[in-house]
Amino acid sequence: MDHSRSALWEVLGEPDRYPRFFRGISSCDKLATDEYGAPDEYALRACLGDFAVIEHRLRTVINRRDEQLVLAGVPDTGGWVSLRLSDAGTGRTQVKIVFFKPMLRHERGATWSESEIRTWARDGLRRVCDFLARVPDARADRHREPGGTKLHVAKTLVGAGIFSPARPDRTVRQLHALFKWGATLAGGYCAASARSPKSLAVGDEEGELTFAEVDARSTRLAHGLAELGAGTGKKVGVLCRNHRYLVQTLVALGKLGADAVLLNTGLAGSQIDDMVRRHTVAALVADDEFVPLLRYLPQDVPLIGTGRPTEDTDTTIDELIDEGATTTLPAPAEPGRLIVLTSGTTGTPKGARRPTPGLADSAQVLSRIPLRAGDRIFVAAPIFHSWGLTALQIAMPLRAGLVVQRRFDAEGTLRAIAESKCTALFAVPIMLQRILNLPREVKARYDTSSLRIVASSGSALPRQLVTGFMDEFGDVLYNFYGSTEVSSATVAGPADLRAAPTTAGRPPQGTRIGLLGPDGDPVPPGVVGRIFVGNDMLFDGYTDGQGREIRHDLMDTGDRGYFDADGRLFVSGRDDEMIVSGGENVFPRPVEEVLVDLPQVDEAAVVGVPDSEYGQRLVAYVVVRPGARLDEDSIRAYVHQRLARFSVPREVIFVDELPRNQTGKVLKRVLTDGDLFEHAGDGDAA
Repeated sequence: MDHSRSALWEVLGEPDRYPRFFRGISSCDKLATDEYGAPDEYALRACLGDFAVIEHRLRTVINRRDEQLVLAGVPDTGGWVSLRLSDAGTGRTQVKIVFFKPMLRHERGATWSESEIRTWARDGLRRVCDFLARVPDARADRHREPGGTKLHVAKTLVGAGIFSPARPDRTVRQLHALFKWGATLAGGYCAASARSPKSLAVGDEEGELTFAEVDARSTRLAHGLAELGAGTGKKVGVLCRNHRYLVQTLVALGKLGADAVLLNTGLAGSQIDDMVRRHTVAALVADDEFVPLLRYLPQDVPLIGTGRPTEDTDTTIDELIDEGATTTLPAPAEPGRLIVLTSGTTGTPKGARRPTPGLADSAQVLSRIPLRAGDRIFVAAPIFHSWGLTALQIAMPLRAGLVVQRRFDAEGTLRAIAESKCTALFAVPIMLQRILNLPREVKARYDTSSLRIVASSGSALPRQLVTGFMDEFGDVLYNFYGSTEVSSATVAGPADLRAAPTTAGRPPQGTRIGLLGPDGDPVPPGVVGRIFVGNDMLFDGYTDGQGREIRHDLMDTGDRGYFDADGRLFVSGRDDEMIVSGGENVFPRPVEEVLVDLPQVDEAAVVGVPDSEYGQRLVAYVVVRPGARLDEDSIRAYVHQRLARFSVPREVIFVDELPRNQTGKVLKRVLTDGDLFEHAGDGDAA
């Protein structure tokens, strides 16, 4: 190889970097050791070809820098692998790899041949050479998942049951509704009403509504909203939890061509007032519980409640429906937009204008998450958030019934899934964690065997949550990575999550991924780059006129990540979370993953803060499990055994809970601002 021994050793001498270069190795995590000076040990997870996922524990038997590394199995099975480096001329190195009794065995008993092992090793070494030579990774150059053609889209939609035989009269009415309203929520629900009028559209604590009922009620509501000043081009604020009135409001606004500004239910009164004024909202629909926060609402903005009439509201949804006309509405000249607020985890939330999705955009999600027509989907994620809204939009062409609850409750979710025979669940990771944490006897009360799909998004899925949830509920978990700005980027299905629990997956049909360096060019294999995404659902900009950086027709996500050797994407962290400590680039997420692997740790968040000596340093906020004890020194020592020195938090702060927004994301700006009640020293949750 045309590289020096020292350069090659930087990769080959660090087994935890192998997944980025050698196919089939999905993770190789360095383990903490109890004894000082003990040999390094690694937990290896691999899925080679058609083999099942295999796990091995490895120990370093020989580790001579720039010369030789020998790894053997734990317990000792007599098998080992040796990598020896020797000089082969100026700037060149001979790499000799010996496999002795390799455990590369198929579940049916077949093993890899000698030539297959040699081909596999050479492929990985070629990728290492490209990394050292800074050769751009071809996959990092606008990597597109095949299948974005009209034929592939049609096959996906047919496979999901969107196009299936029906009574001719209903098919005609369905197509007429889609032609009139387009691929908006109004068009979707009107088409579903024409095709399956008596099927469940939405069910909540108040009962169930059919598609025909939602269609009729939303028409009457649209007439009522129009009399209050809502119409084409106008904006209506919506401050609601998940329930029937939210769905009916969004469909009614779609029929008017009005924009819906989806407000986060966790906003303070002053923030709501700011959003209403900034977006020139013509009317505001709000749940009764939020009315006390609206005392400073402009007098000319009608306040519409979703409950019973009160002196603080101008009218209610039910009153508008009861008094509204039933005449058919004309299609608006322009479809209304859905304006979603960014999460605001690192700053003030901003409004993002979402484009109107088409059937091809639905096919993107359906190509990776196998939802089917007629599914019943429990939407636990807030619909005002992009992920909950995605569930609503994807259910529309599928004529799927939505089951929702105003507030998330872990046991209540299992109860609703069992009672309604839900086939899919859309949630955020903290919700899945709460479900998994339920006592075993509570989980056993509910039959959730109807669940085929549990789709998670909104924040990173911790490794233990991925494996623990699938061990408990089966291989039904899907990890969706995207954002308000770029919509879908990648999806990891159960097979990928079994192989590599922390992966974000692969791009869905018709989506392009680029990993770009500071100069805008693709990065070499294994290098962390800025994640750029291209598809037909990129947002239309923020409502303040700003946008996101575009390169090669791809949009910046604000995240950084890398591909492993098998083409899976791994998200390292946010651009604005990366710190430079002592000249080294450090991301908090790998440290967080190590911390939550500790049995005593319930939750952890890591942030960067200024440091006079190193420029920046990491601070870890840790929530200890009930009955457990930890101290700062033991945590720092544990991290040091798993990660490089510069990734060790210089400060550990024990807290009772982490601040989260309504979608479960940790509010790291609250941590860095010091607004959180904290106590340093020993962590004791007894």
